[in-house]
Amino acid sequence: MDGGYVYGHKAVRDYWTRQWNSIAPHVEPQRFQLDDNGCIVVDVHQVVHDLQGNLIVDQIVQHLYTLEDGLIRRMNIQQLST
Repeated sequence: MDGGYVYGHKAVRDYWTRQWNSIAPHVEPQRFQLDDNGCIVVDVHQVVHDLQGNLIVDQIVQHLYTLEDGLIRRMNIQQLST
């Protein structure tokens, strides 16, 4: 939402807390697959409203998860590739 990256448990928690205090997002996974690098790619239907209920965005994006030792090492969000 803000762009850029955050690192560490506290920074991720602070990011999500800030986000939920300013918007009302709803994300619903549509499809899961592995890419050529072994990352988990999730097509996600993302609907975001402001706190007054006005629609901000309704789109499909991709969440990319990189795992290391069974834990999420990195998560990126990108526009759906065609």
